[in-house]
This record gives sequence, structure tokens and C-alpha cells, in this order.
Amino acid sequence: MHYAGVEFDSGEEFDSSWGRGETIQFPLRGLIQGWQDGIPGMKAGGRRELVIPPHLAYGPAGAGHFLSGKSLIFIIDLVAVG
Repeated sequence: MHYAGVEFDSGEEFDSSWGRGETIQFPLRGLIQGWQDGIPGMKAGGRRELVIPPHLAYGPAGAGHFLSGKSLIFIIDLVAVG
């Protein structure tokens, strides 16, 4: 999978596997709820945009993560299903 994450309000990119030049691989259960809800049904070679509100991402402001309280946008390319 390749992905890029952007803060909804500022449009600032906060993470990108493309920027690191390598895909990522992970178990779906270990991801934020917005990804757990948004990725199922994707097929290899597909692209999806997820717009995720704070309660499905890193929780309300002050929850301890630098993205807490923020709506997030992810562009996800599913390279392969393992």
C-alpha cells in the first residue's frame, strides 16, 4: 500500500509512503478506525480517498497525539493484498 495523509483544514501533508519511497504493509486491526472502515472492499491496483473526522482518527483535541482533534484526508493506493 502507498498513502499520503493531509490535514483537512490546513492542507498540510503530515505523512507519505511515496515520500519515503517504500510501500507499507500492516494488519488492518492495528489502524485508526477510519482506515478499518474505509479500506475493506478495495482491490489491488485501486485508489481510495478517505476523509476521516477526529473521532475516527486520533480522538478529540488534547488526546495525546499530534493529530488529535483534526480531520484527516488520506489517499491510498492498494498495491497488493497479502
